[in-house]
Amino acid sequence: MDSTPLPHDPLAPALIERVLEGLGLREQPEPDLEGLRSLYAQWCLRVPFDNIRKLLHLRSGDTRPLAGDDASEFFEAWLAHGTGGTCWPAHGALHSLLCELGFDTERGVGTMMASANPPPGHATVIVHLDGRRHMVDASILHGEPLLLGEEPTAVAHPAWGVACSQREGRWHIFWHPLHRPAGFDCRIEYLGASRDDFHRRHEMTRPWSPFNYAVTLRRNRDDRVVGTALGKRVEIRADGSIEETPLTRDEQLRQLIDDFGISEELVMALPPDAPVPPPPPR
Repeated sequence: MDSTPLPHDPLAPALIERVLEGLGLREQPEPDLEGLRSLYAQWCLRVPFDNIRKLLHLRSGDTRPLAGDDASEFFEAWLAHGTGGTCWPAHGALHSLLCELGFDTERGVGTMMASANPPPGHATVIVHLDGRRHMVDASILHGEPLLLGEEPTAVAHPAWGVACSQREGRWHIFWHPLHRPAGFDCRIEYLGASRDDFHRRHEMTRPWSPFNYAVTLRRNRDDRVVGTALGKRVEIRADGSIEETPLTRDEQLRQLIDDFGISEELVMALPPDAPVPPPPPR
């Protein structure tokens, strides 16, 4: 098998320096497990999984590539507005950053098993270290790299912990999304996805995606997971308990600005949440 790294979006050295500073890293991490742990932990605390810029992009009718599809543009928006992105842009950006820092990194494609027979619709990133694969997921935000092996593995944390096992030759990662905190599996379909594959799958979400209608945001904070989903503030606490609080629109917008540091410019331009329609027939 050809082991030549697939292309990634290049990042200017000055931008990399600003990104590392924004992540709270005083120096460039070494491309080893300790460096990966340090960078990924800070990513989970500082770069949210959210659909804010995607909502604005879609409602504006913009026909250019979806927001954050280019890694440099993703990071410039994060530095300026505090936004992250949904899985395709966030993992494209994380993949590029890790590659630029010298990590042996590849893209992966998975399926969120939230319904019967769903199509593949999730991106992830895998880092190879000492002959082993470590997943660092910018949507699940599991706090530390997850080892993918033949035996079951886990990130043992009451709030953002995950559990991985192999079934029928594929890795299944059980996690707790904020809109379904009881949890479900993310199944890894294949690794070695290309930049074009990520772009194409990102564009396929224009007509329908669960993230095209209502604001969603997830981020780790201290020992908790906090965010908003389906018009509620959701918190998974350090003891594993879950608190869900309904929000008015004004409360939701104020939370995005005051609690999560999203720029007022973007937040006040958000359209009202809309119900998520059923997915179109496959």
